[in-house]
Amino acid sequence: MERTYRIKQKDLQEHLDISSADKIFDLDLPDFGPYSMDYTRNGKYLLLGGRKGHLATMDWRNGNLTCEFHVRETIRDVAWLHNESMFAVAQKKYAYIYDHTGAEVHCLQKHVEPTALGFLPYHFLLASTGNSGKVVYQDVTEGSVAGEHRTGYGECHVLKVNPYNAVVNLGHSNGIVTMWAPKQAQPLAKILCHQGPVQAMAIDRTGTYMATSGQDGRLKVWDIRNFKQLHEYKTTRPAHSLDISQQGLLAAGYGANVTIWKDALANKVKKPYMQRTVGGTSLSDVMFVPYDDVLGYGTDKGVSSIVIPGSGEPNFDAYVANPFQTKKQRQESEIKSLLDKLAPDTIQLDPNFIGRLDPRTAVQRQREAVARQQQEYTENKATGQYLDNTVRNRTRGRNSTAKRYKRKRQGNIMDLKKLQEMEALEKRMRDNENKKRKVPEAEKGALGKFYEQKRKNN
Repeated sequence: MERTYRIKQKDLQEHLDISSADKIFDLDLPDFGPYSMDYTRNGKYLLLGGRKGHLATMDWRNGNLTCEFHVRETIRDVAWLHNESMFAVAQKKYAYIYDHTGAEVHCLQKHVEPTALGFLPYHFLLASTGNSGKVVYQDVTEGSVAGEHRTGYGECHVLKVNPYNAVVNLGHSNGIVTMWAPKQAQPLAKILCHQGPVQAMAIDRTGTYMATSGQDGRLKVWDIRNFKQLHEYKTTRPAHSLDISQQGLLAAGYGANVTIWKDALANKVKKPYMQRTVGGTSLSDVMFVPYDDVLGYGTDKGVSSIVIPGSGEPNFDAYVANPFQTKKQRQESEIKSLLDKLAPDTIQLDPNFIGRLDPRTAVQRQREAVARQQQEYTENKATGQYLDNTVRNRTRGRNSTAKRYKRKRQGNIMDLKKLQEMEALEKRMRDNENKKRKVPEAEKGALGKFYEQKRKNN
């Protein structure tokens, strides 16, 4: 019966162990905010990017600073790549890749004026969108562009990667969320989520639920398996940042408040789980730490970290992400992940299509299709229904003589008669080739002249 949203971090810190209490901290960086942040897949390292050009990477549990530098340029978003050795930064004009020492590795000139970044760890693809109105996929292992598509909805500032099927979701200014794959020029799906611009988006790790927030002040939860809205919440101000933890907790940052809902995806809850108010500033980014009960958020004055009990996954798979990974284990996992790299063609809404093979040959499929066509023709002949291979009367200017003749001469319609003609033609061609085939001298033998004479007579 206790109202958990009234519990403050100061009261909670008194009842925690020393290591857990140290996870509650504030980094005061008032000169370079607001800050964007990102954690590695194992939750060990933290990447900070200030809007005014400040970049820093650190082992946030131990407080060890890995690198820190200033790019003297606007930073809009940051993202780790496959591990803590490399990270990407969306700067004013292009996207850049840096290593763990802060040295510039690549300048990605295809990513023009990027505003949001996302990384696909199993495909080694860096996805970005920005003011150019495009979604660009960059293969960080080969350096080539795996896909570049124009969205058709203008500039975009919201990008999230679905961890279940690696589909990139974009939120546009007209309230539509589009889903993209690198090898398809058109979006896989479109959902009208809000009446105004989409401000933030979050997807759970199972790929079942998607949370979106819009300028209309609504926070909606969607079931993206069937593209239906489940329920919605109201916030005092539009939420500019959303995140879903590994255990299904939903965090929303709006204004100077961050609110966390528990079990808010499958069911609609009436009260929040926890709440935090930051005085004198506004939040810019919120993110749960993987495999830990911690929530980090960036503000105009720096970065803070608070404890959210029950948010992280307690049991980790060392083959996927190891929070206690050593240097040698990191090197081995990097090589194995490169060997197991997936092709961009495998990105679809349903990733389980991989391995579904049709054991039938092409001839068998063709014969079965013709048999079905003949059966449908027999069944529908009495009723007068049209089949796919009949010339239909079209309306509204589509029934001209030339167009009817063109439809009648279509070559992509396969019926039983045409199939028999093709088989007969192939048989005649094979017979002619056998007749024209010359027999080598070694095959003629002593009776070679009689063989030649018989072949000429035939």
